[in-house]
Amino acid sequence: MKYLFFSIFFISIYFTPAEAQTALKESSKSPLMIGEIVTIDSNILSESRTLNIYLPENYKVSDTLKYPVIYVLDGSLNEDFLHVVGLVQFFNLQMNMPNTIVVGIANIDRKRDFTFPTIDKKLKKDFPTTGGSRKFIDFLQKEVQPYIHANYKTNTQKMLIGQSLGGLLATEILFKKPTLFTDYIIVSPSLWWDNETLLKDAKMFLGAHPKMPVNVYVSVGNEGEIMEREAKTLAELLKNSGKPNLKVELLFLPKENHATILHQSVNDTFKLMFPYTEK
Repeated sequence: MKYLFFSIFFISIYFTPAEAQTALKESSKSPLMIGEIVTIDSNILSESRTLNIYLPENYKVSDTLKYPVIYVLDGSLNEDFLHVVGLVQFFNLQMNMPNTIVVGIANIDRKRDFTFPTIDKKLKKDFPTTGGSRKFIDFLQKEVQPYIHANYKTNTQKMLIGQSLGGLLATEILFKKPTLFTDYIIVSPSLWWDNETLLKDAKMFLGAHPKMPVNVYVSVGNEGEIMEREAKTLAELLKNSGKPNLKVELLFLPKENHATILHQSVNDTFKLMFPYTEK
């Protein structure tokens, strides 16, 4: 112990912090790469949009493997993209999840893109740019998905993750264009929008689709009576729709609030989708 103390003391005399750093020489340095950032010019939205794309380890253009794709709303680098990628990487390593491409759709105006028009005067006053979801859904269907399919090695599984207003948009897509994705992870959806018209018209929307071969995971935390009731109502409407190919799970996470719900919801949903098996 004395020897260790004197050794450290000896080093501290002869090396200032700056000198200690220069004493360590780099053997190599390279960028830390997990994928690509792509900017596409959207004719539908009349603006350029950024896609953050995670590619699985050992992804090679030359091989014949094809991969599922997760599309993340709120997919900017400072939003949900990186920690969803972290969960995907963990479930690749420890669980039974296949290698998966993740596409984060970076935001410009999420209130505009994730909401349908409302006649509610207060909402229109408080959120003046809202009401653009139809264009954004067209953007996903006609520009984003075709771009990803044309430029990356994808299979037929397409998953969508959306929280809050993103969950509202995911529910709208599920009701209006259900086969746009195969799996919907809908977290704390803001179904209060426009006085709950999506819920009120749910049976009409569901009746327009004889078959809905999709998997839906609805989750909500300790987020107040309205949001909890709406999420549970959505799950019940889907479960009671009489569609044999529509699979629905409701996850109630009472320890989570609106700020913490997303990460835990995706983690718990992945556990249902890709349960652990001995390797």
